[in-house]
Amino acid sequence: MSRKNKLTGKTFEKVEITDVGAEGKAIAKTDERVIFIPFGAPGDIVDVLITRHRAKFLEGRIIKIHKESSMRVKPFCEHFIICGGCKWQHLDYAQQLKYKQKQVTDNLQRIGKVDYDYKLNRIIASEETQLYRNKLEFTFSHQRWLYDEEMKKDKKIKNPEGLGFHMPGYFDKVIDIKKCRLQPEPSNEIRLAIKKLAIKSGYGFFDIRKKEGFLRNVIIRNNLAGEFMVILVVFSDDQEKIKTLLDHLDENFPQVRFLYYIVNSKKNDSLDNLDPVLYKGGSYLSETIDGLKFNIGPKSFYQTNSRQAETLYNIAGKFAGLSGKETVYDLYTGTGTIANFLADKAKNVVGIEYVDEAVEHARENSRVNGIKNTEFIPGDVSKVFNEDLFSKYGNPGVVVTDPPRAGMHPKVLEQIKKTEASRIVYLSCNPATQARDIELLSDMYKLTEATPVDMFPHTQHVENVVLLERV
Repeated sequence: MSRKNKLTGKTFEKVEITDVGAEGKAIAKTDERVIFIPFGAPGDIVDVLITRHRAKFLEGRIIKIHKESSMRVKPFCEHFIICGGCKWQHLDYAQQLKYKQKQVTDNLQRIGKVDYDYKLNRIIASEETQLYRNKLEFTFSHQRWLYDEEMKKDKKIKNPEGLGFHMPGYFDKVIDIKKCRLQPEPSNEIRLAIKKLAIKSGYGFFDIRKKEGFLRNVIIRNNLAGEFMVILVVFSDDQEKIKTLLDHLDENFPQVRFLYYIVNSKKNDSLDNLDPVLYKGGSYLSETIDGLKFNIGPKSFYQTNSRQAETLYNIAGKFAGLSGKETVYDLYTGTGTIANFLADKAKNVVGIEYVDEAVEHARENSRVNGIKNTEFIPGDVSKVFNEDLFSKYGNPGVVVTDPPRAGMHPKVLEQIKKTEASRIVYLSCNPATQARDIELLSDMYKLTEATPVDMFPHTQHVENVVLLERV
């Protein structure tokens, strides 16, 4: 039997967990091997069952805790561990912040190769650690995930329909969520009301394998004013069923001010090329940040932690250090939130975004706020951000960039280096790819300051804002 097979399925007893590492998993060492373990806490003494053997490390799961870490707290959600969404509920919030700050530091040093002094500010905590999200998407499934306890009670139990989040590792099963503590009420009440009426009326939940069933998804959005938007995603344009469900919400939830539906008859769940249909109410939710009004449509990108978004943008504004004379280029501008936020402090702001609908929303956000010194350009940043654009709108004085998790395209990095920009403000939800890009820019730009921001409590994710200055 190979060494690999000997280790897979092996149990290591009374192992001490010492750290938290990649993807938020805890770290232990035994026989000079690193083991990555989900849902552990530094200071735990545990028995670990090895589930996977990799070339340089092992993966395992806790099967017994001999001694609990002092960092542990009681998880607040009944779906913890199974759901997989809030993987750090068992860690005290102060410790979560500590390990998020460490994640940023480690990435800057190891990947960004930042080995000089720079100002690393203390991570900014989220004032709310529950009910902080302004958007959740739930999936209908004709078969929900069955718990071990259910299977033990009745091995012949039939998988009933469910509405919730995808079970990690299973594309065709959802965890039927009873109560999620990420979004304010009546989010849970709305979801359960739709489910109850749909089951009572015999409306089929989607079977992703057979590609049949009426109900696919429901998206619930809200703002700080307590207004809600519901977007129902269905497989077929059955107006009677759509009307029954949406009228039910309209009659029972006065907080739901905006009702949409989307017909998705495709094999996949992507809504990119599908048009939402307004059923009732206004077109947009509105959110206010620092006196500016932002309209949010059914498919708009908007930071999902509204209160922390204002914190994030204030840091970006501080790092930009605008005097009113600069031309600012906002790359991956989305719906123009940062661009509009900075406009009154700049000569002009040019936002670039590849999603046409987002560009229209960005322009609308400038219009409703009376902002006249912004321009929003549709297109791929790697193709549009070039000298032709500079000749029309001016050379960049400051570049602000908030790219997807994959980071910036190499062509964008090279183009930034060719500009006259004195500063780069880089916001990222992935400190690893951000650190990679910082290293690629290091021959012309030096990291001078960084501020992590906790946008997603009880997860391993952390936002980081950095200031790079031309050397």
